[in-house]
Amino acid sequence: MLSGKKILLGVTGGIAAYKATYLVRLLVKAGADVRVILTPAARDFVTPLTLATLSKNPVLWNFFEKDDPEGKWHNHVELGLWADLFIVAPATSNTLASMATAKADNLLLATYLSAKCPVFLAPAMDLDMYQHPANQKNLDYLQSIGNHIIPAESGELASGLEGKGRMAEPDTIFDFIENTLRQQQKLAGKKVLINAGPTYESLDPVRFLGNRSSGKTGIALAEAAHQMGAEVTLVLGPTHLQPKEKNIKLIRVESTAEMLNACEAHFDNCHLAILSAAVSDYRPEHQAQQKIKKKGEKLLLRLVQNPDILKALGQKKKKQLLVGFALETENALENGKAKLHNKNCDLIVLNSPDNKERGFGHDTNEVHLLSHQKEPLHLELKSKTALAHEILDYITATFSI
Repeated sequence: MLSGKKILLGVTGGIAAYKATYLVRLLVKAGADVRVILTPAARDFVTPLTLATLSKNPVLWNFFEKDDPEGKWHNHVELGLWADLFIVAPATSNTLASMATAKADNLLLATYLSAKCPVFLAPAMDLDMYQHPANQKNLDYLQSIGNHIIPAESGELASGLEGKGRMAEPDTIFDFIENTLRQQQKLAGKKVLINAGPTYESLDPVRFLGNRSSGKTGIALAEAAHQMGAEVTLVLGPTHLQPKEKNIKLIRVESTAEMLNACEAHFDNCHLAILSAAVSDYRPEHQAQQKIKKKGEKLLLRLVQNPDILKALGQKKKKQLLVGFALETENALENGKAKLHNKNCDLIVLNSPDNKERGFGHDTNEVHLLSHQKEPLHLELKSKTALAHEILDYITATFSI
């Protein structure tokens, strides 16, 4: 489960910090690429040299290299985006409180606030501290916003007391993370086909008909499906964006005809097809071989209809689950439901461009999900990454793939 994963391990200033060395060895042995961030206090309990040797990567604890004349900056945003997983073990009372209140006075905390990946926290503190209502409130809150809390264990504590508060053993932490990831692999063994972005239809060698689609939603869906264990093929129209995950099979196309050919080539073998691309409905009847010169006040273009990719795949559909996207500016629900039936879809994701915070080019969106099985479901405005996960969660909960 952890082979090839990019893992950040945060180590804070507690006596259990020595266990981080064993955890690093387990993660590296499993095939993970591990980078360690210490809080300044953690260096009193475990040396950077030990963790750097075991992880085979430099260990960080400052925003800047103070002795570097160039003032090299350790970019917490890049670290947070780099990681597939972020583990904080041990997570002390002080660090948990800072996380719960968005405090960012060290590199570990700033990176936590920038992380887009799953976060696992292994609390470690003495008995009375662990039981204190303030700490329990912080743990409950951190779990409520999506962090995974690895339960503390009972046993002998550094104070000499016996009770709950010991950081879980490295083997236990490792197993907890693997089991959690395994439960999230709802699409393990499934092949998912996604198309995304615009299509361009050439008028001449320098001009084209197109639209403002960026492909962000489709890319987010591809990355989310991959995180859920799927083998993903992404057919992507002309956009400067691309998925960060290298194991997604990326097929670049430009025209609607090229996108149709690529989708048909992979549709028969897929379990789930999600067609999120903003496909050009029409193309020029004739493409000029040379640049069209300005000859008068008016230029008349004769357009012909493009193939309907969603309808074409709907007609070929056998056991595949087919999801289409609909962009409607009026009578949205009625038109979306009509598309659900007319295109032989199992689900329509309906959205509208009438809000400046959603739709083409934006990082956020809100949609309605229309299926034959359930009443329309409204997913409120959120990041396209979060929306992609909600759409896939709905699909796996509603349909048998």
